[in-house]
Amino acid sequence: MAELKHFLDIDRLDSKTLRQILDLAARLKKAQLAGKSKPLFAGKTLVMIFEKPSTRTRVSFQVGMQQLGGQVVVMSEQESHLGRGETIADTARVLSRYADAIMIRTDDTAKLDDLEAYASVPVINGLTDYSHPCQIMADVMTFEEHRGPIEGKVVAWSGDGNNVANSWIHAAVRFGFTLKLACPDTLRPDAKILQWATSEGGDILVTGDAGEAVDGADLVNADTWVSMGDADADERRRVLAPYQVNQDLMAGAKPDALFMHCLPAHRGDEVTDEVMDGPHSVIWDEAENRLHAQKGILAWCLG
Repeated sequence: MAELKHFLDIDRLDSKTLRQILDLAARLKKAQLAGKSKPLFAGKTLVMIFEKPSTRTRVSFQVGMQQLGGQVVVMSEQESHLGRGETIADTARVLSRYADAIMIRTDDTAKLDDLEAYASVPVINGLTDYSHPCQIMADVMTFEEHRGPIEGKVVAWSGDGNNVANSWIHAAVRFGFTLKLACPDTLRPDAKILQWATSEGGDILVTGDAGEAVDGADLVNADTWVSMGDADADERRRVLAPYQVNQDLMAGAKPDALFMHCLPAHRGDEVTDEVMDGPHSVIWDEAENRLHAQKGILAWCLG
């Protein structure tokens, strides 16, 4: 039996494989736009488990699977016994008898790891509290469509050193670009992931100064300051206020710098309307490319 191809985190795959996935995504996007898509996933079924709500992840995976001839089964937290009564191991074994791949969006990384350990079909990380690899694959794809290879470029992050920032750290190492993260002291990425990046030869800077991070950047990133379940919303807004991406901050980046946000955005918090709707912004291309990048991931996982 061939070795399973899971898509769990960017750091778990080598640069060649990640580039292969993006090349697949680009070809599938070109075919879709030309009206020449083929039913690559005919007879295939993807089960999607959502323990956290989603707009882009759910719609992009479902539409992507359907555009290529496959089927989708969606399970919410209320509809799944995952980790509640039935063990994750048993759930993984059962779903593997029904589906050709499993995508999970959860807060608990351990559930993702357990699914991988016991499933006999590919498992895809749709998001955990630790990482969001599908999003960053779409972001790299978007950058390269607009500016060419991301290798050697400078990417800036301003805000919370969260799960999306973690996947940017993984990507900086695997795709060979400089990453500069501006975060408050209390919201910096975990020391372990920064140590990993250093050990892998990554060019990573963490600073408390948003201006330093965006200086000379080819791409500036932001993400929401307050997520569902955060009980300290007011304090987070106070601490993160100096990291808002506005026109003044963007002026410190390169004149042709791009702006990205994985959405949903809280306009007036982490980013202003002028930046979101301005000439630097490629957020709608970025959102669309979730569809195409995930087709590439599915095509790689399913062979």
